[in-house]
Amino acid sequence: MEVGAMTDAVVIGSGPNGLVAANILADAGWSVVVLEAAAEPGGAVRTAELTVPGFKHDLYSAFHPLAAASPAIQRLDLGRFGLRWRHAPGVLAHVLPDDRAVLLSRDVEQTAESVGSFAAGDAAAWRAEYSRYRDVRDDVLRALLGPFPPVRAGLGLLTTLGVGDALRAARVAMMPVRRYGEERFAGEGARILLAGNAMHTDLGPTQAGSAVFGWLLAMLGQDVGFPAPEGGAGSLTAALTRRLESLGGRVECSRRVTRVLVANGKAMGVVAGGDHIRAHKAVLADVPAPTLYRDLLEPHHLPSSLRSDITKFHWDDATIKIDWALSGPIPWRAPEAAAAGTIHLGVDSDGLVQVDADLARGRVPEHPFLLLGQMTTTDPSRSPTGTESAWLYSHVPRGGDWTRERLRTWAEGVERIVAKHAPGFQDLILGRHVSGPTDLERGNSSLVDGAINSGTAGIHQQLVFRPTPGLGRADTVVERLFLAGASAHPGGGVHGAAGANAARAALGSWGWYGGVYRTAMRGAHRMLHR
Repeated sequence: MEVGAMTDAVVIGSGPNGLVAANILADAGWSVVVLEAAAEPGGAVRTAELTVPGFKHDLYSAFHPLAAASPAIQRLDLGRFGLRWRHAPGVLAHVLPDDRAVLLSRDVEQTAESVGSFAAGDAAAWRAEYSRYRDVRDDVLRALLGPFPPVRAGLGLLTTLGVGDALRAARVAMMPVRRYGEERFAGEGARILLAGNAMHTDLGPTQAGSAVFGWLLAMLGQDVGFPAPEGGAGSLTAALTRRLESLGGRVECSRRVTRVLVANGKAMGVVAGGDHIRAHKAVLADVPAPTLYRDLLEPHHLPSSLRSDITKFHWDDATIKIDWALSGPIPWRAPEAAAAGTIHLGVDSDGLVQVDADLARGRVPEHPFLLLGQMTTTDPSRSPTGTESAWLYSHVPRGGDWTRERLRTWAEGVERIVAKHAPGFQDLILGRHVSGPTDLERGNSSLVDGAINSGTAGIHQQLVFRPTPGLGRADTVVERLFLAGASAHPGGGVHGAAGANAARAALGSWGWYGGVYRTAMRGAHRMLHR
């Protein structure tokens, strides 16, 4: 855009939240420009050839159950813009240290048979759990992903469940996943599926609130699978971008925003590369909350209590990721693993507890929990016929000194763990790319020190505590400025919900009730901050 240009809305950042927000605003007839610091759009949803020509690797996120189920993304009808979902034969397998494995499948009977092999009664228990999920699915997704407070969805859940069962469900939502698994299932198979899925966040199996994450991902896997965009995660970004451009919106890359312009307590635009870009109606920031409040706003625009609160922002653990080009499929001993797109391995249920304890103490786990993706098994377009494009990641403590030599040693240790369950694995490696925490942040500045969820999923930083104690909404103390990134409610994951919630808040502030809305937000923020 030219210097001094004006648009209805400026969106800072072109991750899925920013692009979803921009599409919703454009649907409402607003003129929108998305400014991206990187050379290409997508944030943590991008694909590139990292190892060997012809092998496509998702740089960050790869499987997208939340995107497939998200009401915000579903409403955009991205199939019209080229998005195609692909599925592996199986959704997820957890390989235990003794090579026993449990399989999560989109076929509930196949999943029930697998968990039932660990304890006969668990087959019926799994079917019953999935039936309960189906009864509340839509209201749960609206409650978890929609704006806070979820009044309509909450009433729907109350109507479906009744007061007693609604209270029991609320208890489950606050539980540690280990306790939840023990109450529902007798065998290790179902329990480890739930606990392993909870570990996709930074919550260990004994932490309060981990049950809802493990339950939701396991049920979504049963429901929509863990799909991957055909051609790479970047295909999701491409579809969102094409849709926005069809509505007249624009994405401008290599345009780092350095300041949000504020006058009379209102966001008026941004500075990007020295250019002043004015926003007539709103600025939406798809960036971490600490980045917005510390780097993009002048301190005097923020109350002292908010400046203090943001210093206490709690990041999630750091991450190390390996991408491999393999000359053939991974030769797993466990047939369940050969069929699955996502593999969990390295530890059993007790091992997950130890991993979480190590991370809490700032120690690199001696026996790590590993998440591995078989992308060609899921989407044959990812690499040449007969080969496999694969990745693995694991959490490590924040702040470690991960030199190239230390990363190489860590990666070799991890490869030995994989080879223990898949003899000959190391002989298949054609190319390897290891990304430490600083590499991940260098590629996407929102992944601060390798934190992939933009802040802990702990209950002390969820709902009205995300990103700081407040309203749990996208509205900020600066009028016309909305937090649209994953550090806002509802948090991390490729679901676009934070962006959608910010877009709806921006539209509401200019709707027929806009005056009342803005007055209410000003009053609420005055009560919260000093």
